[in-house]
Amino acid sequence: MIFKLDDNEIFFPDPGFADPDGLLAIGGDLRPERLIMAYNKGIFPWFSEEDPICWYAPKERCVIFPGDIFVSKSMSKLLANHAFRVTYDESFAEVIGNCAKIGRKDQQGTWITQHMQNAYIELHERGYAHSVEVWQDDTLVGGLYGVQINQVFCGESMFSKVSNASKYALIWLCRNKGFRLIDCQLPNDHLMSLGAEMMETDTYLHILENN
Repeated sequence: MIFKLDDNEIFFPDPGFADPDGLLAIGGDLRPERLIMAYNKGIFPWFSEEDPICWYAPKERCVIFPGDIFVSKSMSKLLANHAFRVTYDESFAEVIGNCAKIGRKDQQGTWITQHMQNAYIELHERGYAHSVEVWQDDTLVGGLYGVQINQVFCGESMFSKVSNASKYALIWLCRNKGFRLIDCQLPNDHLMSLGAEMMETDTYLHILENN
């Protein structure tokens, strides 16, 4: 059963009611209070420009335990040589803007609409959303952004303009910010190659609520 959210009341049904693909509800808005409630319940928005706001709560989560992230020999060399300069929360709007521009295989356009960018920039200004920036000299060449709920970092998107820049950002995040868990939401081959694993939603929610 897919729930229709009220535009005025900030409420979400139990994530257990999501359909097999994870779709739980449609509608509502992207005001900060609603987004914060969603992430605290393991729910996130994901929709295209022409669609209504769709809210997902997958039956399984793709996650990375920071201590288990896989670092290849070539990446170890880049890290040891400080191939890039990394900052945190220095250019959030620029990071999310670049994530919106990066093409995705088998996907037309972007799910990071201008409406969504504005909403997450406001979350950032309130201290809930964060970004990692990867620089080559003074040029932003990669990065990622997401939402922090306690000691869980809910990753939203990443981008690279040069080889390994987004991977560099993710490894830096795992090694430097003390998060208990990185929530990657949905799996892909790239994330699985970096040590991601699938976790039952009940386990994920327990960690989200008890850290």
